[in-house]
Amino acid sequence: MSEQEQGPAPPAAQPATYEAAAARVEEIIRRLDSGEASLDETLELLGEGKALIELCAGQLSAVGDALEELRLDELVSRLEQQASG
Repeated sequence: MSEQEQGPAPPAAQPATYEAAAARVEEIIRRLDSGEASLDETLELLGEGKALIELCAGQLSAVGDALEELRLDELVSRLEQQASG
């Protein structure tokens, strides 16, 4: 049975950490830059890379949101101390 008859390859498992995802994106970029990837492999790598970049962006956004919340909590605490002091 040919690759085309088997259907698309199953999606690769998502890395468990931001660092692993970022490292995989770097591997994908190196493979694409090498010019050795076939058209099918290039399409698969682009799809995987896009998913990994979205994963990393989501994690970075979550960290940014948590830091912003922490700063707001600190500001509220300082304001409460000033009001009571």
